[in-house]
Amino acid sequence: MANKFNYDHYKTVPDPAEKVNFKKKKPKLIAVVDEDNCTGCQVCVPFCPVDCIEPTPIEKYGIPIPPVQVRHDECIGCQICAKVCSKLTWDAIRMIKTKTFEDIYDITLSG
Repeated sequence: MANKFNYDHYKTVPDPAEKVNFKKKKPKLIAVVDEDNCTGCQVCVPFCPVDCIEPTPIEKYGIPIPPVQVRHDECIGCQICAKVCSKLTWDAIRMIKTKTFEDIYDITLSG
């Protein structure tokens, strides 16, 4: 009996990171989590090659499952978390240009 389910939409999802790397230069893009849209499922966490995604502190929102946040000073702009989020869950992570990010949040990223 042939498989009646089609899983082709998973083909664009990369494998989880095997080794954690470190940022060598300032990326062109930065991952930003829409915390109001994030369900806190943490599906993106194992895919981050630099391990810079973590749950927000529980005290920030006072809810049982807090959304995730990106440690922007460690983000390499690989876009994997945004792709994983949009393909497997909720589309709560977007990529923005680093210069725009720095202007909006009034910080300068290293690199």
